[in-house]
Amino acid sequence: MNKIFMLALLAISFAIPAPAQGPADLRGLDQPHNYRSQRSSSSAADWQKSNDDRIPAEPGQTVTLLDVQGPGRIAHIWFTIAAAERNYARRVTLRMYWDGESDPSVEAPLGDFFAIGHGMDVELNSVPVRITSNGRARNCYWPMPFHKSARITFTNDGKKPIRSLYYQIDWQKLPSLAADAPHFHARYRQENALKPGRYVVLDAEGKGHYVGTVISVRANSSSWIGEGDDFFFIDGETEPSLRGTGTEDYVGDAWGFRRFDGPYYGVPVWEGSSEAGNLTTYYRWHIPDPIAFNKSLRFELEHTGPVSNVTGGYVERPDDYASIAFWYQTEPHKPFGSIPPVEERLYYSLDGAQELTLSSVLTQQGGQTWMRGNAVYFSASGPGSMLEVEFEVKQAGKYQVAVFLPEGPDLGNYQIYLNGEAQGAHRVLYSATPYEPAARVVGTFPLANRKHRLRFQCLGKSPLSRGYDIAVGAVTLTPR
Repeated sequence: MNKIFMLALLAISFAIPAPAQGPADLRGLDQPHNYRSQRSSSSAADWQKSNDDRIPAEPGQTVTLLDVQGPGRIAHIWFTIAAAERNYARRVTLRMYWDGESDPSVEAPLGDFFAIGHGMDVELNSVPVRITSNGRARNCYWPMPFHKSARITFTNDGKKPIRSLYYQIDWQKLPSLAADAPHFHARYRQENALKPGRYVVLDAEGKGHYVGTVISVRANSSSWIGEGDDFFFIDGETEPSLRGTGTEDYVGDAWGFRRFDGPYYGVPVWEGSSEAGNLTTYYRWHIPDPIAFNKSLRFELEHTGPVSNVTGGYVERPDDYASIAFWYQTEPHKPFGSIPPVEERLYYSLDGAQELTLSSVLTQQGGQTWMRGNAVYFSASGPGSMLEVEFEVKQAGKYQVAVFLPEGPDLGNYQIYLNGEAQGAHRVLYSATPYEPAARVVGTFPLANRKHRLRFQCLGKSPLSRGYDIAVGAVTLTPR
């Protein structure tokens, strides 16, 4: 290598700034840290004698998890919850207030804030968010600075008490903080049955930088959901500085979706595009490439793709969307309003959920039943095995019928029948790891005021499955 080329390489190396350091970066650990480590947690008040380190949250109750004085910085948040209600992660709301503000900078359902939509428990491994224990141990590492104060609250918007809420919030008491240190923000939005026009993920005013997106979709038609382009309008521009080429391209994937996770992008929930009702959640962290803005930022996303029974290429799909935008900003944020009530965050009526028990089983053929968790588990001997359960309609009307069908490594393929008539395509319930989606729609029917029957007929199994079993949870009835 000649000297001139060597000198050129050295000049380039000194000109390139060092990459931003993240939570997994070990550089700097051998340097002194001028702060005092603190923690707010659910640890028992009588911690020397008791190990009961949980707190309850009654229906409608707001619990303050952190209320401290600054300057400081939150470095790590951990949750695990044992809740009686299904999809509890969308029934509880997390809020964060910085420096005495009355309108929270963070307001979101707990699950969506931790990058998993639909109220589901799913594992995820990324730089700012990591979830383990089959989706029950949620960790976040977003740095959250504050000048004067920080307050974090947890609200149980469900109808049943939460008896076991465990949490740890690790923060650092700082001697000082730069006057222009931006505050962390995260905001939830949702629109069901999207109308024509782009979906707005964020419309912010002030000075800051955008750092992440989580989008959750429930398909209202079969076919591919992801031909929508992304557009970022910076500081009021009419021609967006950032124009995308497709939904999966924005995420960082290509040629459709598949289930995976990674440091900066992933699709932790992907149920395919074969039928209406399939669920998707994807995330994109702008950690290596934050989007800076001085006055405003508007992030719009198209919701286009093919639609079953519609010809002529890609059209705007009327799917159900929910999103979380993550960003930092120094100026006070504009009011965003409150997130929707819990009844609107879920896809079924809270009053119409009927939990199944062994007494709900009418007949079984070619297998045995028992209760596993909050589901009736049917250990089937093979194709032809059948489980039949009943549910009750107390007021005649037109209802969307849905049922919770967990997936797992021992489960088979099943056809669903309502009152003796087959409904839709058969369900493949195999999953390499335990997976409990939101309620699966069976269909919409006029139902009389009486008891009705759901039959689950085993057709076989995936070659990867260890068995032919099925687990059936609650049946939901949503008026239509």
